[in-house]
Amino acid sequence: MIVDFHCHAGRGDQLSFPAATDAPLGLYLRRARRAGIDRTVVMPAFNSDYRRANADLARLVARHPRRLIGFAFVHARRDAGRIPAMLAEAVEHGLRGVKVHGAEGLPTREVCAAARTLGLPVLVDLAGRASAVHMFAPQYPEVPFILAHLGSFTDDWRAQRQVLDQLVLYPNVFADTSGVRWFDYLVEAVERAGARKLLFGSDGPWLHPALELAKIRLLRLAPRDEALVVGGNALRLLRWQARRGARRPGRVLLLPDRRG
Repeated sequence: MIVDFHCHAGRGDQLSFPAATDAPLGLYLRRARRAGIDRTVVMPAFNSDYRRANADLARLVARHPRRLIGFAFVHARRDAGRIPAMLAEAVEHGLRGVKVHGAEGLPTREVCAAARTLGLPVLVDLAGRASAVHMFAPQYPEVPFILAHLGSFTDDWRAQRQVLDQLVLYPNVFADTSGVRWFDYLVEAVERAGARKLLFGSDGPWLHPALELAKIRLLRLAPRDEALVVGGNALRLLRWQARRGARRPGRVLLLPDRRG
């Protein structure tokens, strides 16, 4: 199964740039189907009211249960004080992870503790501030953190090189491949950290999912490793999330691949 771990959906309300205006899924879903993508993790566009945006996203996911997996979005600063309640509500609506964007605020203790309690993986756009990973990853080893764009959507090689080190250093740190143009950094990520640390993502609907998936094919991985990157790792994290509520807090438990 192929899982796109990074896609946006729904309307933003800020009208300041595309990611805060609209993320229509129609064309993306057609492109993804033609590319052979089976499931897609979606999260809201930038919004001034993430509680409402998360509820809207949950309704969208409910209309496409075989295609979409929803992640909530929170603003670490603006939503401070109500993040546990927001995420608990999102989980009740069927959402299965949380997205935090560094342009709005990097993960706080409130975000991380709520994710730990609810068993949610955290997708983090560092906005280039990779050093922050050294703060939250070791403080919350029970929480899987997936670093979007290998640390930088804007080709900040310094940030991406730090993330390569962090993938090796921290068992609970992963990265997605969306929008990464320094191709050899993807090669190095697999060589140094292993295929279990990298997840295919497209940053749809704005980036073409088939083009982003082609980068994974061009890595020329062994079939088993490619299967992990394009979907196996995502499914493992989501299985962990689904079972986490039945477990007492502890270190991250990454369920073994069924074939291994």
